[in-house]
Amino acid sequence: MASSSPVRPLPQDRPAVGQLLVRLLHRFRREVFEVAQERGFGDIREAHLQVFGNVGVDGIRLTALAARANLSLAAAAELVDDLQRRGYLERVPDPTDGRARLIRPTPRGREALAVAGHRVAEIETRWGDIVGATEFDEACRTLDRLLAVLDAEADRPDRPR
Repeated sequence: MASSSPVRPLPQDRPAVGQLLVRLLHRFRREVFEVAQERGFGDIREAHLQVFGNVGVDGIRLTALAARANLSLAAAAELVDDLQRRGYLERVPDPTDGRARLIRPTPRGREALAVAGHRVAEIETRWGDIVGATEFDEACRTLDRLLAVLDAEADRPDRPR
């Protein structure tokens, strides 16, 4: 969807949003991985986070997981297979459709998710302390609103390609 506003030049007083998001994501993942290594989950690779962070605890079908993780079906299946071999995920029959299978965390996977969740809370608290908790929360809400609008636009059938 084309913007109705004139295009503004990139600001000279800050990096572009893409650079900021990539740098924050790398720092965030590094901080999560440090604790994962210390807590015995050193076999989880960065690529696994695309899948692991989108599985949830109740289980999800592979097609939904691939869409949520923004991965091809083949890439999602490969990562799920790898996490299954490592003991973090399992495939179980979907109780709503006997032909389908759900992917869900094993007890080890739930433990890793709990460790990661606690670490994420620590990171968010620390980052909020750095810039101010209110500003940090508002920045997160702003990014969430932006993603919701962009996702809704992407799902529109009349969207220009």
